[in-house]
Amino acid sequence: MRDRRGEAQEPRPLRSYGRRKGKPLSARKERLIAELLPRLRLNLKEPPPRELHDLFSVPVKESWLEIGFGSGEHLLWQAEQHQDIGFIGCEPFVNGMGSLLGAIEDRDVKTIRVHDGDARDVLAWLPDGSISRIFILFPDPWPKKRQLKRRLISKETISALARVLVTGGELRFASDSSDYVAQALFLMNKSGAFVWRAERASDWTTRASDWPETRYERKALAEGRSCVYLSFQRL
Repeated sequence: MRDRRGEAQEPRPLRSYGRRKGKPLSARKERLIAELLPRLRLNLKEPPPRELHDLFSVPVKESWLEIGFGSGEHLLWQAEQHQDIGFIGCEPFVNGMGSLLGAIEDRDVKTIRVHDGDARDVLAWLPDGSISRIFILFPDPWPKKRQLKRRLISKETISALARVLVTGGELRFASDSSDYVAQALFLMNKSGAFVWRAERASDWTTRASDWPETRYERKALAEGRSCVYLSFQRL
């Protein structure tokens, strides 16, 4: 691939998410997208602050990251349970972003910043060792063989996750796709940067008490699909 000047460029990774917008937004969500989102959106055109806690208007002791927060149920629960933590949430789906913004406005949450595009851009922007916990819950499994290359979990993404996560930090991954779970386990183990924290079967078949159910998980369980919950520690 070449740019407008004819110089070679690295090919951009395939998008790891599907559609950007579903049903038409309500008037309120349209307002939130137009007015609140610009105030909470990370400015990736500028260098990150030396200390990520400077992103937030209230004091925080560390920062956590959720990639693909859907409608924001899990992110909001974590933010309300841990009011001394700063959160960065990534979600390209406009309708989901609108739902989160509505809850942020209603509850006056001051510890959440967002990115409404590709999370890999945020990973590239974040400083080394700046995140203490990462959540990747039920990412698009891209189940068809020709789609597998679109999965978020890849050798390159795991390297980026390892770079931004502090030593001893936690990465949580959940999926209802057994194939995706197997791939994630293989790649995480192969990376040498993480250790799977499971000691017994219940560690991956049952959510931890501080791991609330998401809307997608509830749908998967209602349709008879088993869910797997993985926790990795950064070495």
